[in-house]
Amino acid sequence: MNLKELQNDWINAFSQPMMIAGPCSAESESQMLETARRIKETNANVPIFRAGIWKPRTKPNGFEGVGVIGLNWLKKVKEEYGFKTATEVANAHHVFAALEADVDILWIGARSTVNPFTVQEIAMALRGTEKTILVKNPVNPDLALWIGALERLLGQGIKNLGVIHRGFSTYQKTKYRNNPNWQIALDFKSQFPNIPMLIDPSHICGNRIGLADITQEALNVGYQGAIIETHANPDEAWSDAAQQITPEILAELIGNLKMRNTDLAGFEGDMGRHRTLISDIDFQLIELLSQRMKISEKIGRLKKENDIAIFQPERWKVITEYAIQKAVETGMSKEFIEKVFKAIHEESIEVQNNIMINR
Repeated sequence: MNLKELQNDWINAFSQPMMIAGPCSAESESQMLETARRIKETNANVPIFRAGIWKPRTKPNGFEGVGVIGLNWLKKVKEEYGFKTATEVANAHHVFAALEADVDILWIGARSTVNPFTVQEIAMALRGTEKTILVKNPVNPDLALWIGALERLLGQGIKNLGVIHRGFSTYQKTKYRNNPNWQIALDFKSQFPNIPMLIDPSHICGNRIGLADITQEALNVGYQGAIIETHANPDEAWSDAAQQITPEILAELIGNLKMRNTDLAGFEGDMGRHRTLISDIDFQLIELLSQRMKISEKIGRLKKENDIAIFQPERWKVITEYAIQKAVETGMSKEFIEKVFKAIHEESIEVQNNIMINR
């Protein structure tokens, strides 16, 4: 069996969007129970309660989770409020402890997904389990690593699988803590439409602003749920305080979400016409880009013949300023236009570099 053959019937046990909520970190029994109680009292559609028991931190000497004792608090949440429970595992020890505590859903974090040795260790510890295992995307934008992690789990007979899109690290400063890089997640979804995908807006945003928008964007493109960090007193949280929300705000967020219909029945004709027009425009864009790169080749030869450096900062400044101006005039996103022109400029430099190198 391969990934594309998995049925993943486990998702059918939950209404959609399937919501997972709870604190970033388990801090105390009272904190866990109060958060669970208030989520329950809001009547929000949250069937699964999450909490970090072990917390991998970037630097040492910080709070790294309460450890195994927190699993007892998760069990109490399940017993008193009827939630299914979920937590992150990062090694075999975590797996054995979580399974012994009968945690319902385990997820592999972004820092673990990036390391095939770690994923293999976890997969072997989980061998044959019928628990649902979710895999967060790796911290770096590498689709193959994400897929590889699932293949390692499947190789150990684990068939109840899903993924969590939590964004990707970037050296560039953006409005996100972790850049969504939607295309990578959508490439995964395109290849494996049978594997449920959840959004993690808390880690994408890194703050409370934009959680609802990111979650709705994900539902708009067919995601089946979300995992949202929720705390009884977010400002006093021991980890990631800025990105956690109260149970009451969570309930309001969920109440405003809208699932999108994936069935095109009834308007295939209109959709087909629009897609035909898009395909035609896409073809024209490719033709124009091809012509532009041929001109870049000519410029590259001139630069080579006259020993002129490829990168000309003043020229790049003129291009970006003009692009931003046109974006404003046409009502398009400046950020989008900048990304497009940066990609075109990088390819142009590559074309000219090849000419410089091939003497």
